[in-house]
Amino acid sequence: MGIFFKRQSTDEKGFDSPPVQDAAAPGYAIEEGIVDEAQDDLHHMMAIAGAIGTGLIIGTGTALKFGPGSLLIGYVLMGFVVYVVMVALGEMGAWLPHKKSFSGYATRFVDPAMGFATGWNYFFKYVIVLPNNLTATGIILQYWLPNINVSVWIVVFGVVIIVLNLIHVSFFGEAEFWMSLCKALVILTLILLCFIISLGGGPNHVRSGFSYWRDPGAFGQYFVTLNGETHTIEGATGRFVGVWACIVQATFAYLGTELVGVAFGETPNPRKNVPRAVNQTLLRIVFFYVAGVLVLGMAVPYNSPELLQATKQRTSGLASPFTVAAKRSGIDKLGDAVNGMLLIFTLSAANSDIYLASRSVWALAKDGQAPSIMKRTNKRGVPIPAVILSSVFIVLGFMNATKSAATVFGYFVSLVTVFGALNWIAVLFSYLSMIRAMKVQNIPRSVMPYRNILLPWGAWIALFITILVILFSGYSAFIPHFQVDKFMTSYIGIPVYIINILWWKWAKKTKRVKPEEMDLVTGRRS
Repeated sequence: MGIFFKRQSTDEKGFDSPPVQDAAAPGYAIEEGIVDEAQDDLHHMMAIAGAIGTGLIIGTGTALKFGPGSLLIGYVLMGFVVYVVMVALGEMGAWLPHKKSFSGYATRFVDPAMGFATGWNYFFKYVIVLPNNLTATGIILQYWLPNINVSVWIVVFGVVIIVLNLIHVSFFGEAEFWMSLCKALVILTLILLCFIISLGGGPNHVRSGFSYWRDPGAFGQYFVTLNGETHTIEGATGRFVGVWACIVQATFAYLGTELVGVAFGETPNPRKNVPRAVNQTLLRIVFFYVAGVLVLGMAVPYNSPELLQATKQRTSGLASPFTVAAKRSGIDKLGDAVNGMLLIFTLSAANSDIYLASRSVWALAKDGQAPSIMKRTNKRGVPIPAVILSSVFIVLGFMNATKSAATVFGYFVSLVTVFGALNWIAVLFSYLSMIRAMKVQNIPRSVMPYRNILLPWGAWIALFITILVILFSGYSAFIPHFQVDKFMTSYIGIPVYIINILWWKWAKKTKRVKPEEMDLVTGRRS
């Protein structure tokens, strides 16, 4: 997940930071609310690198088996959505900066009940992805140590990351910086490797180019293997479902990228820095994600036996389509290297998950939306009760004691996808509510320090696409027959979100913010 590191009045996610007693550590801004340009670049780089994880390295293999055209459509479409989410955050943050990020905008522009639900949804996302990343870590280590149960590794690394989150935040930031830097270099290396292979630079000197787009083709039929039996959907319907499967997978891969945008409200000189940050982020998304899946489609045919075998491995170096590309070209030992790289990815992500979840519930407690004990911190500024609460969710990883680790990993992926997509909806809905209020109050968009050409019309399109993804993300629960477990994990986030909204409206008697009464003055930048 994406993460920034700077010491100031608010933390990297827009939450008020817990108090810190000692002197500023290297890499942190000391002056309150100020981030210089060099630091800002560093923070954005770390956020982008941190957002890239197993979704791109592993999940693309599962999606590529439906065709390189399907894969590219999925990543381009969802790349558009996440970019629109970011520019919406940019317009709101540059004009009306808010310390509470997603939940703060929902409270100010929509309804305090939606802000409450969004804040808790943010917490749920990270405490669910935490056992997901630890489960992935265990499966990765089974590549080398197959006789050790995944649960053992969940305990070992669970203890390690809890300890890291209980010590001073400066050590956490330093460790996360180097891990994020390694991840960025790994992705660049793998993309360049596939590009070179497709141009004939591999040991077998086969120049594939775009030939795999012609034979076997750009779009494959959707199929699923259940209980050893393969079920295929034929014809145009099968190709359409294949594209949709890639869209859902791309949604999971992109989750976290939007976190680059939450610091826009703290950026000095927004007319200059917000467009600069958005443009840089767009370039990185295009290069890491779109270019990554494009070169994969050039290096590996979707009907490759090695690819189909890799998708059965789930989470390990052998499951990565990048490994398949190297193996097909004559490079046999990349699996071990990719497996080691993946270990850095998952441990870095798990480390960040506890941090982000604990700061989320800490901010909720400070606003009276969580038990007051959660806002307590020690003398080093660490919210101990919030860290403990977030760490408790590690036990969800022990579900693999009764289910296979790969199945449990799939459950968590479904849960995280719906929770993350709901965050995007909250941002887009908040933005559109703000725009409506500006029209009612006769405030032109020209007064905003940052405006993007894709807005506001792009926000409507992105909102529509995201709603579709949430509503139909559980398509696989009905193929080849109804499966209760997949259905529950695909959709349970929706009722949780709605119940939280209704509960807070009932408990606090909140009302929808009317456009004519919306506060578009407090904290305004011009």
